[in-house]
Amino acid sequence: MQHIADGVELDDGPIHADAVSYVSPTDRKQAGIEIHSGRNRVVRRIFESLGYHVVKLDRVYFAGLTKKNLPRGRWRYLTQEEVNFLKQNSFE
Repeated sequence: MQHIADGVELDDGPIHADAVSYVSPTDRKQAGIEIHSGRNRVVRRIFESLGYHVVKLDRVYFAGLTKKNLPRGRWRYLTQEEVNFLKQNSFE
C-alpha cells in the first residue's frame, strides 16, 4: 500500500494515489484507492505493475457524483443541480 501511495512508474509516466487503504482490516483482498488521474485503466495498471491480478473494479465516486443509496443494478436520473455542476466543470 505504501508503494502505491509513494508512486508507481507506468509505461506512460509516474502515478501516485492520493489515498489508498484496505476496505477492511481483516480482508486484505480488497483495497480502496483515490486518484485524480484520467489515464486509461490506471487503477488496474497500478496494481498489475506490482504483480496483482485485478478481478473486479467498483467506481464509487466520479466527478462529484456518488452511487450512495443506489442499489446494485439500479440507476437514477441526475438532479438539475448535478447536471449544472457537470456542465460548469466540463471534462474535456
